[in-house]
Amino acid sequence: MTIPRTVLVVCGLLLLSVLCFGPSPIAAPAHLPGWTLPQEPQEQESLAPYVPTPQEVVDKMLELAEVTSKDVVYDLGCGDGRIVVTAAKKYGARGVGVDIDPDRVHECEANAKQAGVEKLVTCKLQDARIVDVSPATVVTLYLLSSSNLTLRPMLTKQLKPGARIVSHAFSMGDWDPLKTEEIKDSSGYTRTLYLWKADGKVRP
Repeated sequence: MTIPRTVLVVCGLLLLSVLCFGPSPIAAPAHLPGWTLPQEPQEQESLAPYVPTPQEVVDKMLELAEVTSKDVVYDLGCGDGRIVVTAAKKYGARGVGVDIDPDRVHECEANAKQAGVEKLVTCKLQDARIVDVSPATVVTLYLLSSSNLTLRPMLTKQLKPGARIVSHAFSMGDWDPLKTEEIKDSSGYTRTLYLWKADGKVRP
């Protein structure tokens, strides 16, 4: 059988292209072992939804921690900054608010300025899980029980003995609080507050 010259020419050109340029790239299917599709960058996971603490509860948290002008108050998940702003305005304490949401940090800064305590209050856009809390003498929390447990090793490792931790509504697992108080807010809801003191023991 005689092969048409045209077919031979086409086959020769195809062979030449493979030899010169290599095989055409073929996208590997996603179901093959070891093959993964590029992932979109994940947003940082929040430790809790934003729910503002009523002002009367803020006042009681700072009272429970016995805040004075000598203290440095860190609020992890600071929201609009009301805890650190109140600590600065009412007691003359320095305050550091930490939040993962840029909108909340802007609110914190605006509220500090409005209250005239912007020189005492710093609002940080940062993940509370990696912030350095070693300068704090007081740490306030209104997160979740699971979030408190996530932060517990960091807090107990970094805080100096005698530093106080006050949590609104949520405990810290098997670490018994030094003190527990219940108050009713202006809406009639009972709020539970927990107080611990760092003692130099790291609690995983």
